[in-house]
This record gives sequence, C-alpha cells and structure tokens, in this order.
Amino acid sequence: MANIRDLKKDINYVLGDIIEAVYIVDAANNKTDSKEGAKIIDSAIETFDDLIAKVNQRNVENRPAHLNSVRNELQTKGAALIEELNKLG
Repeated sequence: MANIRDLKKDINYVLGDIIEAVYIVDAANNKTDSKEGAKIIDSAIETFDDLIAKVNQRNVENRPAHLNSVRNELQTKGAALIEELNKLG
C-alpha cells in the first residue's frame, strides 16, 4: 500500500488535471465559462473535498482497507468525470 502522502498527491493530480482539461477544451472550442464545464469543475472539487476528508479519517477499523477503498473511489469518480469531459469536446 502506498503511503497517505502519495494518495493525497494522486487525488490532487488526477482531479487537478481534469479541471485543467476542462479549461483546455473550453478554450479550444472558443467557449468561456461553459455551464457544462463549470459543472464538471464543481464535481471535481466536491470529489476532491470528499476524498481528502475520507483519507483524513482516523477512526476507521481497518485503515489499509479504507485507504484502498478511497483509491478505488478516486479511480471510479475520476473515470466518470473524464467521460463527462469527453462529451464536451
């Protein structure tokens, strides 16, 4: 299992890259502040807050299993956000 710091970095990088990609797609399509893009960004920020809160939980019964479930949730939610992003372009 990777350490907690690496998991937090992964969460930050994945969701940050998705947000950056929204801006790139909007710029490529000559759109500024599209409603669809703003919705994806808001979802990414909510996901970030939720996952970081889960990583910081200390009162879980099986910490390694809990962190693995957070990593799996990052993959699932990240893939869903990427699907929405692909629909923009």
